[in-house]
Amino acid sequence: MAWFGRGGSREVREVRRPPQLTTSAASTAVRDETSRSAVPAAVRAASEWSWRTVLIVIGVAVVVAVLVWLKTVVVPVLVATLLASLLAPLTGWLHVRLRFPRVLAVLTTLVGVIAVVSGLVTLAGSSIVDGFPALRDQAIAGFDDALAWLSTGPLRLDEATLSGWVDELQQQLSTNSDAIISGALSLTSSAGHIAAGALIALFCLFFFLLEGRAIWSWVVGLFPRVARARVDGAGLRSWISLGSYARTQILVAFVDGIGIGLFAWLLGVPLPIPLGILVFVGAFIPIIGALITGSVAVAVALVDGGLLTAVLMLVAVLFVQQVEGNLLQPLLMSHALRLHPVAVLLAVATGTLVGGIVGALFAVPFIAVTNTAIKYLNGKDPIPDRLKGEFEELTKRWQQA
Repeated sequence: MAWFGRGGSREVREVRRPPQLTTSAASTAVRDETSRSAVPAAVRAASEWSWRTVLIVIGVAVVVAVLVWLKTVVVPVLVATLLASLLAPLTGWLHVRLRFPRVLAVLTTLVGVIAVVSGLVTLAGSSIVDGFPALRDQAIAGFDDALAWLSTGPLRLDEATLSGWVDELQQQLSTNSDAIISGALSLTSSAGHIAAGALIALFCLFFFLLEGRAIWSWVVGLFPRVARARVDGAGLRSWISLGSYARTQILVAFVDGIGIGLFAWLLGVPLPIPLGILVFVGAFIPIIGALITGSVAVAVALVDGGLLTAVLMLVAVLFVQQVEGNLLQPLLMSHALRLHPVAVLLAVATGTLVGGIVGALFAVPFIAVTNTAIKYLNGKDPIPDRLKGEFEELTKRWQQA
């Protein structure tokens, strides 16, 4: 206490002293301060970033490992989600414009898609059955011509050496017959998994088209109340981006398939329809899919028509790829994905490394959806004007829930 007098009056003021530290606490504080001053701030920041990054990488790795382990269920659900984003506008058009009941609109959409896919498979299968015998004979003749060139060409390999190589190849096939049989059995098992996955995908697709909004509302309801509106907005914006990607990729794949199939038909290459369908399917893997499947067309042209036809087919494949890469991709895909081509290429490479063909197929839409959601949460990708009324109504509903 301290007493101060002013004008005959007394004023009491309390002098507050800082709390006294014990000897051990004071020494500990001194040591902590000394150790912090001994480590530069940049090193401390780097260490904090490092352990957080390691934890994030471990968490992502665990999630990816679980998804790969459950791929028999996860992949069909992802396929159904991608197809639902593509077919939802058609179902909505049948329901709103043509006054179809919701269930009938969904069934009509599914039956139409199954009919189109079945027709393409039947057309490709019949073309392969009709053209494969002649192509097989030409391949055998080409193999014999290659052996003759090896013996009479610049290499001058004698017939004994070539015969030894052929005999060794046959012996290897005979020795590894068990492995071939086991591979065939595993293929049968994979076919069973594919059939089960197709049923799961069809079942999920039906309910995604019928009750997709209700299913998503249930998912949003799992989040805290204060975050539901933002999660719902991010999901809605990501759904729009996914649908744009699916429709754009369909158009790009259609142009690739028609272009390469048409050039194969003009050059007289056998099996132009199956080759076009193969390129159409392969084009769903951006950048490298159509190029790999187009190389199959070049190989068929080499077997059937020789080196000149193969070169012309290669020029045609490269021409179609240039039209896609320099015209369609910048005009369409950049708006749908808003991703740099380098990001697309790295996503495809990473997806292929992690999940094979399935990973390559879903890598780009996953990156696009994630990018859209993050941009929306940061306020850089707002809801389109045509959906603002619906979103505001849903926001009020979440706030009142």
